[in-house]
Amino acid sequence: MSSALRERAPATHDRGAGRADRLGGARRRRMPRHAGFAYLLLAPALILFSIAFLIPIGYSIGLSFMGSRSTGSAFAPPETVFVQLDNYAGVLADPTFWSSLGRLGVFAIVMVPLMMGTAILLALLLDLPRVRARAFSRTAIFLPYAVPSVIAALMWGFLYVPQISPVYQFASGLGIELPALLTGGFVQVAIVNVVLWGGIGFNTIIIYTALQSLPKEQIDAARIDGCDELRIARFVKLPHVVPATLLTGLFSVIGALQIYSEPQMLSTLTTSIDSTFFPLMRVYRDAFAHDDLNAASAASILLALATVLLSLLVLGLRTVLARRTR
Repeated sequence: MSSALRERAPATHDRGAGRADRLGGARRRRMPRHAGFAYLLLAPALILFSIAFLIPIGYSIGLSFMGSRSTGSAFAPPETVFVQLDNYAGVLADPTFWSSLGRLGVFAIVMVPLMMGTAILLALLLDLPRVRARAFSRTAIFLPYAVPSVIAALMWGFLYVPQISPVYQFASGLGIELPALLTGGFVQVAIVNVVLWGGIGFNTIIIYTALQSLPKEQIDAARIDGCDELRIARFVKLPHVVPATLLTGLFSVIGALQIYSEPQMLSTLTTSIDSTFFPLMRVYRDAFAHDDLNAASAASILLALATVLLSLLVLGLRTVLARRTR
């Protein structure tokens, strides 16, 4: 009987293999049809993406290689001609571009570490086993992120003005003289504070959500081995949230490069912030104050390239760290 089973086994295996091949072939034959249906479902989103992003980007790239030249007549309008890389050379030769990049670098170096460090600390505190009012704390930390940046900048801007700020008036009543944050080098501190207040909540929730995916068995095993909460946070929780931290760090770097609303609104309350304080403010000045869309497009393309390069750098760092943790 055993020999009969052995004789049947290859036949059964062959039938199973043949059936698997037929199913695989059927799936391969159906794939093009399913792929077409998938692209049909994606078509509205792809069309909107092209209209909202790809076409404007292509138009901006085209503008960056064009320029206006006088035709020689006093009454004839200037004609648009191909100027090759003249707009890029003009932007790179402008000292205001490099000074705005320098201020942006200082802002990013200060803001990003403070943003990430505070977000990690708050996420670890929310994840403590005996923390009270956890739901209220999550909501309170995340709520400033829901406030538009323009409103947040105006709100903090009025708090920065000594003549109308209740903070300055209260400190003056106590005999304490606070520095004017909208003057001199303190302007960067004022802008960093507004950005931190509005962005920490988002990063905190992302990192806290990543902590919830940590298996409880690992934490229990660490406690059984005698680890306190500080060691658990250092050796168990922090390595687990490295991918989420790099992701939020990437968002923070991109946000730093795109800073515009906060300094633009604060510039209405102080003369320490001019129209070229940050690169995007300079782009706005060229495009709408100087009516030079070509130079503004060239500066925008340069900033976009810098953003892409920094993003690739952070993603490469994430890949390297992921390989080391395996």
